[in-house]
Amino acid sequence: MDVNGKANFKEIDEKLKQLNKPAVKTIQSEDGDIIDCVDIYKQPAFDHHALKNHIIQMKPSFDLKEERLSSKNESTKLAIFQTWQRSGSCPEGTVPIRRIRREDLLRAKSVQQFGRKPHEVVLKSNTTVEHKDGQLPSINTTALAMPVIVNRSAATLVTVGYNYIGAKADINVWTPNVEAQDEYTTAQIWLKAGPGDNFESIESGWTVNPQLYGDKRTRLFAHWTKDSYKTTGCFDMTCSGFVQTSSQYLLGGSIEPVSTEFGQQYDLTVGIYMDPNTANWWLKIGKDVPVGYWPASTLLFYLNHSSTLVEWGGQVYSSNVKKKPHTKTGMGSGQFASGLRGNACYMDNIAIVDFSMQLKYPQWVGTWADEQYCYTALNYQEGYGTLPIFYFGGPGQNYNCP
Repeated sequence: MDVNGKANFKEIDEKLKQLNKPAVKTIQSEDGDIIDCVDIYKQPAFDHHALKNHIIQMKPSFDLKEERLSSKNESTKLAIFQTWQRSGSCPEGTVPIRRIRREDLLRAKSVQQFGRKPHEVVLKSNTTVEHKDGQLPSINTTALAMPVIVNRSAATLVTVGYNYIGAKADINVWTPNVEAQDEYTTAQIWLKAGPGDNFESIESGWTVNPQLYGDKRTRLFAHWTKDSYKTTGCFDMTCSGFVQTSSQYLLGGSIEPVSTEFGQQYDLTVGIYMDPNTANWWLKIGKDVPVGYWPASTLLFYLNHSSTLVEWGGQVYSSNVKKKPHTKTGMGSGQFASGLRGNACYMDNIAIVDFSMQLKYPQWVGTWADEQYCYTALNYQEGYGTLPIFYFGGPGQNYNCP
């Protein structure tokens, strides 16, 4: 029997067997997820041909001092957690992995495409990001060329011009509307290197992605690609590549609580840092907890040395962006950047790391919005002596974005 005209049940069952590893312990989360605590040495990463003999690096060899870069009172930060943590914990020596079920694969466009970002459809002509933040020192005043991508709409803060070996931010957490099952929205950090049509990217943040996860909850995600999403990489642990070391955080796990308009604001701290001794790119979540790493020496090529472009912000994937009628899928809080704190989604404590191994605000930044009547980007400085806070987002379809 054909499923979606693409796959049959035998193919699906074989894929499930490949994806789901034997569990030492199983946790049933109240949000409907099943979490398998898998022996750290039996996780999906080791299915990758390049990682067959990989020796796990249990923790980073560097210790970045997580000084807060903004002058805001950090005691007002409110903690978030993952829903599954209320139902149990994984024992030491295991890592939590969200179990993939048959219905998850049935929602995918194909079994092969499951867990991947759709291929970017890029127009030939590039557009430019103007250098807008005059209050910051500029490494150059030339505009930055950004590719025009047909099926994605982004609103981002961009920095280029140096070799970056890390980036972080406190990402404000919301649950924006996602109109169609095959659309998704993210708030995230990207570190990229390589040519524009074949770049490498490692990414993390939060997403609402009903096709992948089967609901419209806000979830922590990580993603990588070696060829601009053409054939490599995936979300979370849905393919081999990311080596998890922490039993504390679940990639793909739902996050709560989320922010409310003019109410409490909740942030997810995300940092991605290259270990200068191993070239592994570490993902840290929350108060400096190393979750795991992408082994660059075996997985990647350009990112084996450093990233040359960092972006912070949001992205909406839909076949109905940049056309009419536009999707109603929201980005960030679903409100425009001009709404500022309590209304718009923000990123605070933005920093990069270079080979000095110091966290610092980027020397040059520019803001970019693909469709400024649908989703906006604003780097806003509250007062003299404070660092800017980046606001982004929007509702998608509205009076000015038909």
